[in-house]
Amino acid sequence: MATLLSPVIAACAIALAAAVACAPANAATPVAHPKASAVLAADAAKKPAKKPGKKAKAAAATAAVAAAVVAANPLEVDEPDITDNKTTDYACELGNKITIYTNDNDAAHIALRWKNRLHRLARIGTTTGALRFENPHYGLIWIGIPSKGILLDSKLNRQLANECKNATQSAIVATAAPEASKT
Repeated sequence: MATLLSPVIAACAIALAAAVACAPANAATPVAHPKASAVLAADAAKKPAKKPGKKAKAAAATAAVAAAVVAANPLEVDEPDITDNKTTDYACELGNKITIYTNDNDAAHIALRWKNRLHRLARIGTTTGALRFENPHYGLIWIGIPSKGILLDSKLNRQLANECKNATQSAIVATAAPEASKT
């Protein structure tokens, strides 16, 4: 078997060397023939344009919705004004900090400071009674329940901060823990 493979390999090597030696020097750079260019251009003009795929349609729809939201409420993109607002500081797990600014005159919006940046979030109604605020431009979602708050990133589908508690929520947990250990 080994004796049969050697002549085959040698023949392939000779054929490859001959092909390289016989190839013209300008084979790497194709020369376009004027008539061929005209025919190819005419064929391209006859073919209908490709229809966009499902992903392209979905991306275009998402961009259109985001543009409409920004056009309807340009303050969603700009940093909000936080003068005359109440502040609530939240300490989250992994050392994250969030500050929420609320205004008594505007219950439909909050300002949220995350990573040294202010974001304006609009209130979204829920059936559970949880407080849900969103900023579709940045993809931020703040969900507040009586025991904690959660900050989510809807664009990356992940949690940014969890177990966020303000001073009142932390005090309730601190007083509840010793009572549980007595029983």
